[in-house]
Amino acid sequence: MLKGKKFILGVSGGIAAYKTAHLIRLLVKQGAEVQVIMTKLAKEFITPLTLATLSKRPILVDFFNPENGDWNSHVDNGLWADAMIVAPATANTMGKMANGVADNLLITTYLSARCPVFIAPTMDLDMYQHPSTVRNMETLRSYGNYMIEPNSGELASGLVGKGRMAEPEEIVDSLNAYFTANQKSDFEGKSVLVTAGPTHEKIDPVRFIGNYSSGKMGYAIAHEFAQRGAIVTLVSGPTSLSVDHPNINRVNVVSASEMYNACSPVFPNVDVAVMSAAVADYTPVTKAQIKIKRVNKDLNIELESTVDIAKDLGHKKKDNQLVVGFALETNDAVNNAKKKLESKQLDMIVLNTLEDDGAGFNVDTNKISIVDKQNNTKDFALKSKVEVAVDIVNEIQTLLNSK
Repeated sequence: MLKGKKFILGVSGGIAAYKTAHLIRLLVKQGAEVQVIMTKLAKEFITPLTLATLSKRPILVDFFNPENGDWNSHVDNGLWADAMIVAPATANTMGKMANGVADNLLITTYLSARCPVFIAPTMDLDMYQHPSTVRNMETLRSYGNYMIEPNSGELASGLVGKGRMAEPEEIVDSLNAYFTANQKSDFEGKSVLVTAGPTHEKIDPVRFIGNYSSGKMGYAIAHEFAQRGAIVTLVSGPTSLSVDHPNINRVNVVSASEMYNACSPVFPNVDVAVMSAAVADYTPVTKAQIKIKRVNKDLNIELESTVDIAKDLGHKKKDNQLVVGFALETNDAVNNAKKKLESKQLDMIVLNTLEDDGAGFNVDTNKISIVDKQNNTKDFALKSKVEVAVDIVNEIQTLLNSK
C-alpha cells in the first residue's frame, strides 16, 4: 500500500532516533519516498549522513542552507507529502506542535502540512504521564493527528513503564492500515448515523448525572466512515473533541431525550446506525430550576428510565438497515452482550469490558469483541481507538455485503 507514497519523516531529539534508520529502510523497501527533517538536537543521536544514505535524499535541518543560502521551503515540503511521520516525537516537540511554536523546520513543516500526520511519542514514563504531556497529546489528537501509542518496557532511564517509541514495524503497520482503509470508498453513497460521548441528565442548574465517556470511540468511527465515503450524522453528547471532515454533520446534544430526538428523524433515511454513545439509563423525574442547597443530611432524587435509543431503533429498522450497538460490561460480559443483542434486535454488538486493561472510558485504546446475530464472537487485540474503528467498520461492511 505504500508504493509511490511520499513521506516526511520528522526526527526529534530522543534516544529512539536510532530506530529511524530501520524505519526508513522499511518504507523504502515498500517503494515509498522519504524526506527526513531533523531537529538540531536529533543530530546528537543519529547522524544525518546515515539517514541521507538510507533515504537517498539530503537531510533537512535548517530553514536555509548556510553554505549557499538555498531556502528549505516548509510550505513546499508540506504540500509534497502524502503523510508526515514524527518519530520519535519528544515531549518538547509535541508541546511545540500542539501550541504552534514554529522555531524549527520540523514544526513549520508540520504547521504547513495538508496531509495526515502520524505521531510516535517517546519519553520517560513520568514525562509521558505528566498532565502537560497528556494535554498536548489530547490537543494533537483533536487536530486530527494520529497518535501511534508507545510501548511499555525498559526505558533509557532504567525505569520500566510506558514510553518506548513504537517499533518501526508497528509504525509501518499503522501507515498501511490507514492507506488501505482510505483507498476504499466502499461506503460511497451510504448514509450513516453515529452516536458518541456521554449524556448529562440535569439535577439542577449546576449538577447532573453522567458518566466517564470521552466520545473518542464514536468520533473515530464517524471519521472512519467519512474517510470511506459515507455521509455521516454524528450525534454527540458533551465532549471536548472536535471533528473536521466535510462528510460529517455534527449535532450537539446534552441529555438522553435530546439524543433520541436528534436520532429519530435521521434514522429512517440511513443505511447504518452505530449506537456508540454512553447514554444514561435514568434521569431525574424533577429538574430543580435553582441550585439545591444543603439543608438536610440526606437527599433523595427520584429517577425514571430514559428511552433506550438502540432498542427503539433496533425494533424500527427496515430489512435494508443495520443497527449496531455497544456494550460496556463489568462482569459476565459475553452473555450480557448476547442478551442485549437479542432484546434490542441489533445486527451486531461491540463489546468491551472494564476487566481488560486499556479498554473503556477516557483512554486512547480499546480491546473489543464483536458478537453477531448468529452468536459468533470475534475477539480483537488491544489497539488504538482509531485502529479499532477500522475493525468495526470493516465488520459492518462485511454484514452489508451479506444482505
